[in-house]
Amino acid sequence: MKRALICGISGQDGAYLSRLLLDKGYEVFGTARDAQMALFHNLRLLGIQNRIGFHSMALNDFRSVLQVITRVKPDEIYNLAGQSSVGLSFDQPVETLESNSVGILNLLEAIRFTERPIRLYNAGSGESFGDTDGDAADEDTPFRPRSPYAVSKATAFWEVANYRDAYKLYACTGILFNHESPLRPERFVTQKIVKAACRIASGSDEKLSLGNISISRDWGWAPEYVQAMWMMLQQEAADDFVIATGESRSLEEFVAQVFEVLSLSWRDHVVADPSLFRPSEIMINRGNPSKAARVLGWRVVHKMRDVARLMVEAEMASLAAREG
Repeated sequence: MKRALICGISGQDGAYLSRLLLDKGYEVFGTARDAQMALFHNLRLLGIQNRIGFHSMALNDFRSVLQVITRVKPDEIYNLAGQSSVGLSFDQPVETLESNSVGILNLLEAIRFTERPIRLYNAGSGESFGDTDGDAADEDTPFRPRSPYAVSKATAFWEVANYRDAYKLYACTGILFNHESPLRPERFVTQKIVKAACRIASGSDEKLSLGNISISRDWGWAPEYVQAMWMMLQQEAADDFVIATGESRSLEEFVAQVFEVLSLSWRDHVVADPSLFRPSEIMINRGNPSKAARVLGWRVVHKMRDVARLMVEAEMASLAAREG
């Protein structure tokens, strides 16, 4: 039985990855800064919280990281922890850079120190590419980050690459583009849109305030993206992969699709709010997942329209359950 340690297990990806690994027969462990007090809401929603072992760990504290790795003795480590909001990173740039770069450095150093044959996955981001003028970014596209979040993820990417080259660690980064699900918190714009639209469909007279809806993103389905994470650690040699749908759709299209699923016209319910515009914005992002398809055999199934529909269906079911 393989052992997996998931840092950031309480988030969207951590929950879906936990379920995937449990289904594959893994023994799964997860970390939180205070595991005794953490709620692990997403794991409860998936009905798997009682099947996971939890440990308290502060990723920015090397001693804490080393203690947990020594105790768990994992075969695989998945680093999904850190500050994950692009918008929030403009307000908290120092915390974002520290949480996303120091944590992975401590994991790399701890693996090197223990000399165990641990395989490490690091969660990268398509945001690191910046604005590619609509071209699909692949593994050879240079990074031109345009937010503190993107800077932090680019930093972590190069830390992983350096340890793989210099110390021959099995360490890789998945450069994931936007991937959504019902487990997204409402501070992410996709879930903000879905929840507001569902409330409106249920009788609310509120207006949905959004920033720049002309931006375009490569939106995928989170449960599929965690499969790619696992597949990356099953290869003979560690390597980095872009994980994306290969298609880019505007935020306006996403909004329209969400309201269409609810038989509503989005123009009747959405207002523009200039205060929600970011200091610097990527107008179009799109990934090229051809290497993942060729090497991993990973191919996307759900694209933007499917993602919007699945999120709406889940939210309406949740509202019905609460009302019932």
